[in-house]
Amino acid sequence: MSGDRATGAAPGGDGADLLTGERDDDPSGSEPGSGTGASGLFAQGNQPRRRPQSAWQQRLARLGYRAPDLRPLRERLVPPMPDGAGVATGAPSAVLARLGLRLPPGLWTWLCRWSGWLGPLAVTLFGAILVFTHLGTPHDIIFDETYYAKDSWALWHYGFEVNWPDNANALILANPHKLPAPTGPAFIAHPPAGKWVIGIGEMIFGLTPVGWRFMVALLGSLAVLMVCRIGRRMFRSTLIGCVAGLLMCVDGLHFVMSRTGLLDLCVMFWALAAFGLLLVDRDRARARLADAVGATAENPDAAPDHDLASRAWLGWRPLRLLAGICLGLCCATKWNGLDFLAGFGLLSVFWDAGARKTAGARHPYLTAIVKDGLWAIVCVVVVGFLTYLASWSGWLFSNAKVGNSVDGGAYDRHWADHRGGLSAGSWGPIKHLPQVDMTWVPARLRSLWHYHAEIWNFNTTLTSPHIYQSNPWSWLVDARPVSFYYPGGLKPAQCGGAAQCSSEVLALGTPLLWWAACFALVYALYRWFFARDWRAAAICVGVAAGYLPWFEWQQRTIFYFYSIDFEPYLCLALALMIGGILGKATASRDRRLFGGIGAGALVIAIMATFLYFLPLYDAQITTYQQWNDRMWWSTWI
Repeated sequence: MSGDRATGAAPGGDGADLLTGERDDDPSGSEPGSGTGASGLFAQGNQPRRRPQSAWQQRLARLGYRAPDLRPLRERLVPPMPDGAGVATGAPSAVLARLGLRLPPGLWTWLCRWSGWLGPLAVTLFGAILVFTHLGTPHDIIFDETYYAKDSWALWHYGFEVNWPDNANALILANPHKLPAPTGPAFIAHPPAGKWVIGIGEMIFGLTPVGWRFMVALLGSLAVLMVCRIGRRMFRSTLIGCVAGLLMCVDGLHFVMSRTGLLDLCVMFWALAAFGLLLVDRDRARARLADAVGATAENPDAAPDHDLASRAWLGWRPLRLLAGICLGLCCATKWNGLDFLAGFGLLSVFWDAGARKTAGARHPYLTAIVKDGLWAIVCVVVVGFLTYLASWSGWLFSNAKVGNSVDGGAYDRHWADHRGGLSAGSWGPIKHLPQVDMTWVPARLRSLWHYHAEIWNFNTTLTSPHIYQSNPWSWLVDARPVSFYYPGGLKPAQCGGAAQCSSEVLALGTPLLWWAACFALVYALYRWFFARDWRAAAICVGVAAGYLPWFEWQQRTIFYFYSIDFEPYLCLALALMIGGILGKATASRDRRLFGGIGAGALVIAIMATFLYFLPLYDAQITTYQQWNDRMWWSTWI
């Protein structure tokens, strides 16, 4: 619902760089003015002024080349949003009129004004209903919930993780419910932030399946809202943003991970939140820069100015600081959050450099490092580290005695009490450094360092074979999903009298979505390298941060469901490709019609595929034949 104002941002005519891009074309790669109205039609707005193209440029245009743009500087720095105050809404939808639905002009204007929230909220509600329906099913502790459900409970009651008796799971699931007694402090493999979050649900609903799944389901639903809003801001199209969020709703992996009390969705959530905050910060910083060089709303066509663009200070940027907190929480959930911290931190600095180049700075990268880099390090690295350290407060200040503990407190909490050195453990190249006196460092911090060395050693040497482990080469094509739950002992009466029944929770991405996303990634790389599209670059950075580092650990026991970390960026890549299928605003009516049919058919097919596999995602009891019909590949069994 955006009326007739252009939703595609202005292409940058500044010799776009490979990473910063600075080309803000609409999702289809079209000219600005391909805005999407509530009707689903694309109204053409004002076209940018361009220099005549040479024959060579025309040939390059077939590969995505965009000639320098002559739009006002402010529009290149601050492209218009698809809706909101001050944006024309246009006439009521012609499509709705053809269907016999005539909306009052006032209602149409209101819908267009608030469509940027109404659409994403509607998609989020749809996804939340899917996720929260029968959240407590199966009534069991599935897969690694056996660790995180109990660890989360312990954190909120003792401040640290504890060991439990062997029959703890049976006691927890018993009716009536019985809370087992801990036997002592426990060694853990991951930082505590994600478990603190899971524990909030347990404090509300108790140590029950709904309790340890509630907060993960909530974060999964909010992630859909963030993807809608992120897509809307990136593509300057509410429709394309909502399509990205809808794709996330009907992804089987996201659905299963949102209904399971594991840490990986928390990693995805905090990384995505940081990405969204940095994206909003990007727009606000560019608006400040436009004002600084004189390209104000009243004078949008001011000329780029090297001196002003180089001297401008872009403010304190609290959103970047909030992004640092989110990235700290991401790292404090699992250490692979460090990859997102590094990737997004560098990306934000590149964005600053691209903005200064557009504004006229002749040395944009040096200027961005000097003017913006230090504050970026403080916001992202320093704030992230302090957030990470704060997540360990329960461990640092633990004193309670549980079970057979002697000293009281968490595992390794008192390791440094009678030691003056600093354990390097197996921390890669530093493990051979000589021991030095470090008594000036508080003992609890030296103990925490030692504990981290032990955690590092555990995570980097975990090579025990597992039936569902997989190589990251296979993740994008859904080659080896993970079965979280497959109970035995089902009775024929439970599935209509068939000879054999099945029930499963299978962490499997919706096949058609993931297979289409493989092509979407290729398209995003094409948009990045040939069209210098900053949005495609940002999507590729998100995928790379969550995916590529796992290739370093191919000898480790790793699983396909780790790919939930970068799944939102696959949905954004697919939305980018769907925009390309829709076609350019300047294309013929038939081209746009067939593009719309093709894009709609793809989305509907993905939704139908999700519905077909839904019994495998939420533990529905089916016949064995129905289950086997959905085992398209032998590696899925």
